[in-house]
Amino acid sequence: MIKITLPDGSVREYEKGTSAAQVALSISEGLARNVLAAEVNGEIWDSSRPIEEDSTVKLLTWNDTNGKSTFWHSSAHLLAEALEELYPGIKFGIGPAIETGFYYDVDFGDREFSSDDFKQIEDKMLELAKRKEIFERKAVSKADAIAYFTEKGDEYKLDLIKDLEDGKITFYTQGEFTDLCRGPHIPNTGFIKAIKLTNVAGAYWRGDESRKQLTRIYGVTFPKASELTEYLKFIEEAKKRDHRKLGKELELFAFSEKVGAGLPLWLPKGAALRQKLQDFLQRAQLKSGYEPVMTPHIGNKQLYVTSGHYDKYGEDSFQPIKTPVQDEEFFLKPMNCPHHCEIYKTKPRSYKDLPVRFAEFGTVYRYEQSGELHGLTRVRGFTQDDAHLFCRPDQVKEEFKKVIDLVLYVFRALGFEEYTAQISLRDPENRTKYIGTDENWALAESAIIEAAAEKELSTVIEYGEAAFYGPKLDFMVKDALGRKWQLGTIQVDYNLPERFELEYTGSDNAKHRPVMIHRAPFGSMERFIAVLIEHCAGEFPLWLAPEQFIILPVSEKYEEYAKNLLESLNNSDIRGLIDLRDEKVGRKIRDAEVKKLPYMLIVGEKEAESGTISVRKHGSVDLGSMTADEFREVLIKEITV
Repeated sequence: MIKITLPDGSVREYEKGTSAAQVALSISEGLARNVLAAEVNGEIWDSSRPIEEDSTVKLLTWNDTNGKSTFWHSSAHLLAEALEELYPGIKFGIGPAIETGFYYDVDFGDREFSSDDFKQIEDKMLELAKRKEIFERKAVSKADAIAYFTEKGDEYKLDLIKDLEDGKITFYTQGEFTDLCRGPHIPNTGFIKAIKLTNVAGAYWRGDESRKQLTRIYGVTFPKASELTEYLKFIEEAKKRDHRKLGKELELFAFSEKVGAGLPLWLPKGAALRQKLQDFLQRAQLKSGYEPVMTPHIGNKQLYVTSGHYDKYGEDSFQPIKTPVQDEEFFLKPMNCPHHCEIYKTKPRSYKDLPVRFAEFGTVYRYEQSGELHGLTRVRGFTQDDAHLFCRPDQVKEEFKKVIDLVLYVFRALGFEEYTAQISLRDPENRTKYIGTDENWALAESAIIEAAAEKELSTVIEYGEAAFYGPKLDFMVKDALGRKWQLGTIQVDYNLPERFELEYTGSDNAKHRPVMIHRAPFGSMERFIAVLIEHCAGEFPLWLAPEQFIILPVSEKYEEYAKNLLESLNNSDIRGLIDLRDEKVGRKIRDAEVKKLPYMLIVGEKEAESGTISVRKHGSVDLGSMTADEFREVLIKEITV
């Protein structure tokens, strides 16, 4: 007999060799019908795989992230099976699950392929799914694996097998299709009820531009047709909210090939929005004891060698800038923290001086691959709302908690109500990726875990997600469409103070190392604004809107009245403009609605004579007639930050 421990802490005994599917059946038939896979001692397994020893088991359904991932990985195999039946002789690269759905990289040879072929493939996939083909796992030797794919003539699978260890290779078969795969998979294809192929793109084999470009087919599947319908509605809404589309319509930012890919140009309205965000955070930082600093856009190569950034990120940086001096090299700044370490060192520090909090809206540069660039969310030049706190070890937890408070203040002010705090720790199986001693890592990790617990945050722990120099707390925020974004981050670092030999004089008159806390509530201004645009669909909180109102004179006779009104309101630090185009007022209203301007002030003969304005709120809400002073009060009441 073996003991199975379930997530609720209960322990049940079963015969050795019992599968997770049998465990589910012993609990309830309904649960057994919905189990897709199982987490056994932290590993994801097929629900049919025998369990041979005492184990901790979590049964995975569609409601679990790993359950969905298994479902979509199996769907990739179903796609490959359909493709092989429709296009005999094609070859396959890799077919993983991704955040929403899956893809498979395919070599079609000389055949033409486009999205016009999607319907035929979807129909074939549904036909195969209805057969309820079982996913069968089989361990094979490396020699047998090579022999199988040599006979098939699939050089991509052979390339993958080269890197695999003999004795740890498995095949999965469903129907007539067999694939090289670690698994796991859902019990059978019958779980897949709704299928949508979403996109087709090119992808170089193993990401190497010198190798052949394959066809990457993306798709998504669901266990119910109604869920696909909901997903397609979600996609349409996401398209409407796409920050690239709205950024252009609202005249916030642009890109230019002549300036360079991934280097955004902020237009006047976008710059005003960005400045408002910066002013908002700077006010909060000054109240919390932060001191503003400024650092150059470049730094000597040796600075980043000392910090460790050159070894870790040198390949992702722009090429070095060479000077007339032999062997002298500079880099576009990839990080602000080494510069702040040097600011700390500009004078002696006492234990009484700490904590020291330096804050900078510092622009950094990283050479992202062109295929990874995406609007403002993935760029090559971006500004971090960076701050670095230097404190004594006994101050770390309290300072960390204060930063948590600041991050949550930012989220509340901008309408992000749902979030999870992800505690990102070292990968316990691979510590070569990190710098520093085990002792310092243990101190840093415990400080984060304790601070998060004391602030009663909803947390998850992710191993292997730490920065190379220290663990961190990442805030995973849900937007209005339920999508998760990593925004604010806080990191504890014992390592850079060692590398830069930072010191303070303690109460014992001896030299000590400070601890460094890295924090950025926005993360990057560019990415944060992209998420904010999509979260509020371009309808920014009134305090943040680049233009809070627009005055719409019904004809040129009332332009003078409109100009006087604008001057009066602008003197009250309220931002607006006048539409002086020779258009009918109905057209002006429609255009103002498209541009999502919060308030429209319509002025004509009646308003000019009575010294009033007719106020209309975005979304076709008529607020009636009021004086300029009354309107000013309406705005001031709504502006809460």
